[in-house]
Amino acid sequence: MIAYVTFGADDIAGAKRFYAAFLPALGYGLEEGPEGLSYALTMQPGQSVALPEFYVKPAFDGRPASVGNGVMVAFEAGSQKQVRDLHAAALAAGGSDEGQPGFRDAYGPNFYVGYLRDPQGNKIALFSANPNEPGRDG
Repeated sequence: MIAYVTFGADDIAGAKRFYAAFLPALGYGLEEGPEGLSYALTMQPGQSVALPEFYVKPAFDGRPASVGNGVMVAFEAGSQKQVRDLHAAALAAGGSDEGQPGFRDAYGPNFYVGYLRDPQGNKIALFSANPNEPGRDG
């Protein structure tokens, strides 16, 4: 199981605006500290930690943060509408579009996804694979 993912950011305030546009709607709470932003899923009763956690922090080596070529983090939404709404909210909060929400031929018939980049350039996918919603071929 993946325990956490970290993205580097030089502008923590800009990153906070961007991630606040969609992570709370997906169940993530924010803890902000001098080291950056820490997002964690709400824990269920009896659960010691809800994984994975997601961190946005300045680069540890003190140099400017950079994005990884081929690196992307995907967050699961509950519905196709939520993907559309959160994608739009993230764009309005400083993100850039990397692919409007919709079905992609390369994926299963129910995989609905939108792509964007945070203000630093890190790539994010917001997706829903809800089998109770109309699929690509339906």
